[in-house]
Amino acid sequence: MRILLTNDDGIRAPGIRALWEALKEVAEIVVAAPAQQQSATGHSITVYHPIWVNQHTFDDPGISGWRIGGTPADSVKIALDTLMTVRPDLVVSGINQGPNLATDVLYSGTVSAAVEGAMHGIPAIAISLASYDLADFGPAAAFCRSLVKQIIAKNMPAFSLLNVNVPPVAEDEIKGVLITRLGRIEYENAFEKRTDPHGRTYYWMAGTPVQTNNASDTDVFAIQKQNISVTPIHFDLTDYPLLSQLRDWNWNSSKVL
Repeated sequence: MRILLTNDDGIRAPGIRALWEALKEVAEIVVAAPAQQQSATGHSITVYHPIWVNQHTFDDPGISGWRIGGTPADSVKIALDTLMTVRPDLVVSGINQGPNLATDVLYSGTVSAAVEGAMHGIPAIAISLASYDLADFGPAAAFCRSLVKQIIAKNMPAFSLLNVNVPPVAEDEIKGVLITRLGRIEYENAFEKRTDPHGRTYYWMAGTPVQTNNASDTDVFAIQKQNISVTPIHFDLTDYPLLSQLRDWNWNSSKVL
């Protein structure tokens, strides 16, 4: 198996290093990741500026890598379209420092990098450690390796994506693995007003999560109960129930401007 490894925390982040340490024994690894921190960039791509690409040297001579001067989606897109001579079998994005749960996946550079792989017809995994403070990526890396082995055995379909979140506890404290759907997280968006040395006003956003009730089949609930959550997601945002309703509307009497 050949894996394209990426992230949104930057190519020097400890999470991506933990991943290639865990996966290099089960697959051929190629790394293409942002040169700098790109968290919360969503699926943005660079269209008005050049994208600088430099080779990156790792301690392991068996792993090649590129440092991409762009977003996570840029990194995957340019790797697949230009840098790689052989198409990978799997795209793995992570390990992210911090959770990627519920509707936060829409903001996540980690998930968006995996989505970019899935959009190219390549199965993908986005994996996150649900803590901004804990630096032990070992349990998440070990789980990802076991998941990749299952994907090799089960032949995960093209265009598919698994979003994985690992609770920030020791490996022997993880309760289990739950197959989940996306939950719901709400924030109180607090904008702190500040003034720069030139007297100009600017704002610093610091959203505070609000306690919400999440059913037992959601990713949020799984993490709260110290389970690993595995959520299959896709990039088709069509609202199918509303689509069916719209077909019954009287469009002949509507003037389309």
